[in-house]
Amino acid sequence: MSDEKNLSDDLNDMLGDAKDGAKKAADKAGEFAEEAKEKAKETFEEVKESASDFADGAKETFDNVTGGDNKKVLAGILAIVLGPFGIHKFILGYNKEGIIMLVVTFVLGFITCGLGAGLTGLVGLIEGIIYLTKSDEEFYNTYQAGKKPWF
Repeated sequence: MSDEKNLSDDLNDMLGDAKDGAKKAADKAGEFAEEAKEKAKETFEEVKESASDFADGAKETFDNVTGGDNKKVLAGILAIVLGPFGIHKFILGYNKEGIIMLVVTFVLGFITCGLGAGLTGLVGLIEGIIYLTKSDEEFYNTYQAGKKPWF
């Protein structure tokens, strides 16, 4: 019986040691989980801030190039590339002039076998070059504030 008691005591000691070891491991895992949670939270905040900075920079760049107060680059490139369709006129808010260019391109272009489209294409090319060679301030004052519709 003494051997059984010693074996039982040894097993109980081993079980107690295993429980203690498991509890320590659980405590360490909990600490590790908390540290990981804090690191993840810090990383998330950094990523969130970086994304916000990127979005602000992208918006500022987009506004500078296309939609801010000055639409010089957008209107100039569209005038050169899509001049016959008068897209640049619509961008600058000249709807009547844009419609005139569309009508001349399609109607007169159809009647004259493309001469009307060539004419409005030349007008678009000239306007695009003029837009892009003016200073930002001069472009804004002439075409956006002053509302000069042609050349």
